[in-house]
Amino acid sequence: MAFSQRNKINISFSSTGMTDVVFNLLIFFMLTSTLVHPTALKLLLPKGSAQSAAKPQTTVSITADQRYYVEQQPVSLAELEAALRQKLGNNPDTYISLHADKNVPFESVVEVLNIAQANNYKLIIATTPK
Repeated sequence: MAFSQRNKINISFSSTGMTDVVFNLLIFFMLTSTLVHPTALKLLLPKGSAQSAAKPQTTVSITADQRYYVEQQPVSLAELEAALRQKLGNNPDTYISLHADKNVPFESVVEVLNIAQANNYKLIIATTPK
């Protein structure tokens, strides 16, 4: 007696559904990544035409109401030098990017320049393109 199997299972894989899911996820992440801003501080930077190729190790920001930030951490002017030393050490030829609002008095920028010069840090002043 020969027994035959009644139900035959088709072993095949269709990847069209998986391709649609991956394509939709790709579009979603591409759209949402453009909405993310690297800095949360809103600064109106002055306009400039020169560009620097140096890559800064950290950023110092001065807002319009003269609040100082090392990257995203708020610091006072008295604590700024200690915060930079803790973050960068005594490494010479270290670049710092200074993001100062265009309404900040020049005296505040000079104070940061003096701190950078005292520690042999090189300062890059961030601007917006003309």
